Amino acid sequence: MPAMLETLRIRHLALVDELTVEFCPGLNVLTGETGAGKSILVGALALLLGERADKTLIRAGTDRAEVEAVFSLPHPSPATALLQELDLTGDDPHRLIVRRTLQANGAGRITLNDQATTLQTLKRIGDRLVDLHGPHDHQSLLSADQQRDLLDAFGGLEVDRQPCADYHRQWLALRKERETLEGDESQFARELDFLRFQVQELEAAHFEPGEEDRLQEEHARATAAQELLETANGLLEALTDGEYAALTSLRSAQNALDRLSHRLSEAAAWRDEIHDLARRLQSLGSAIAQAAQRVEADPERLRQIEERMALYHRLHRKYPGGPEEWSRQLDKARARLETLQNREQRLLEIERERSEIKTHLRNATARLHDKRVRTARELSERVASELRDLGLRQAGFEVRLTPIEPGATGADAVEFFFAPNPGEPPHPLRAIASSGEISRVMLALKTALAAHDQIPILVFDEIDANIGGETATAVGHKLRALGRTHQVIAITHMPQVAVFGTTHFAVTKEVKDQRTRTRIERLDEAERAEEIARMLGGRQMTSVVLQHARELLSRASDNAPPPQPRPAGRR
Repeated sequence: MPAMLETLRIRHLALVDELTVEFCPGLNVLTGETGAGKSILVGALALLLGERADKTLIRAGTDRAEVEAVFSLPHPSPATALLQELDLTGDDPHRLIVRRTLQANGAGRITLNDQATTLQTLKRIGDRLVDLHGPHDHQSLLSADQQRDLLDAFGGLEVDRQPCADYHRQWLALRKERETLEGDESQFARELDFLRFQVQELEAAHFEPGEEDRLQEEHARATAAQELLETANGLLEALTDGEYAALTSLRSAQNALDRLSHRLSEAAAWRDEIHDLARRLQSLGSAIAQAAQRVEADPERLRQIEERMALYHRLHRKYPGGPEEWSRQLDKARARLETLQNREQRLLEIERERSEIKTHLRNATARLHDKRVRTARELSERVASELRDLGLRQAGFEVRLTPIEPGATGADAVEFFFAPNPGEPPHPLRAIASSGEISRVMLALKTALAAHDQIPILVFDEIDANIGGETATAVGHKLRALGRTHQVIAITHMPQVAVFGTTHFAVTKEVKDQRTRTRIERLDEAERAEEIARMLGGRQMTSVVLQHARELLSRASDNAPPPQPRPAGRR
């Protein structure tokens, strides 16, 4: 199912107070008397596709106008791909909600899926969704690039274009490399010095993936062991081994008590207590010393670890990432260094490679050109045939190829030419002034290219201008045929066109509370017959006119093939 415009909402725009239209797949026709406001719907849609806003469109008596469209999107599609690229995909990737507000003070707001965006972005999205044909200038088929892409799509030449793109990309890469190598000598000297230093520094580091984590773990263990050993030695110094150790003081006290015991009877007991304390302190010192001997502390290894960790710290400050990224950077620096050291030789190689690729590119574009010539002839004949069915019986259509410098899309500029009248030279399609003519040319092109056109929604505003009779019937047939592969919205004044719609809307205006308002409603079968009868007979709604309307609807529903126009000069 292609993308589709599901809902169009308008508020306070021109004659519209508030209006909601629920469109359907296939061919949606909009009819109504002149001035009822049909073109307001197209204008609102144009605003939602990126057209410039005019604050005079805001309904009198209000300070703002709002338009909103809800599109259903297949996935994947060109529109969804662009929305993802721009990070504008909503909660539902199959739905796009576009809103635009105009304010009397000149300000405005645009949102896509409730995210604020710019007019340029809105237009980029709109170009992938809708083609407006008629008084509005939103016509992708007028783009030279689009015409080239459609010609290639019609002939299935995308595969033939791919080698051109590949060779051209290679050619550009070599040109960029050559320009870089032909730069300032002093700049190259500075770059060589930097690269030599970088390669030397990174090679000397001998870094390994995972080593830094292992160093941190080993450093934690070594630091803990060293701290434990230092604490134990400090205890031994304080208890038994130091110059002012507790054991030394106890022994001095014991000697003093030995001398005192001859004169003081209690001193003997005190001496025994001091002796017991000294013995216990010496035993504690021995236990601490034995425990310290079991600690595996290696100050030299700790120093080595800390030096290695300091190296990693310096590398982190100078180079992004870690060892894996440094390895890639080292490889890149080595390659660049080798290139600069062999610059003259590389320049010669580049010129040889460029010459070979240019030959390949010319051969690929020549093959593509030959196929384009045949395809252009086929497309010209096909569109001319479609134009004859649409009443432009003597109009000419031509796809012209103009040589250009070989590039990613070949060596041809492609442009569509149109001659509406015999004896007149054809002019580029973009130069056509008549909206009626351009709409019919677009319809002929869309019909011929229906299987290849990626823009899913087509809007034709008054495509039936200046036609009638059998031509109008042919237009209706082609619009319905397009409705099988696209969603088509057509504003028409011709009953012969309107009867082919799969969905029919009537646009009317009414005066209420001394204000003119535009209304739109979807017609059922009975209402549709009355609307067709109105279009046939104006206000003379006779039974004969009504019966004629029913017959037209019946014939259209049978989907009979379109009648062949009479040859020119015959009645």
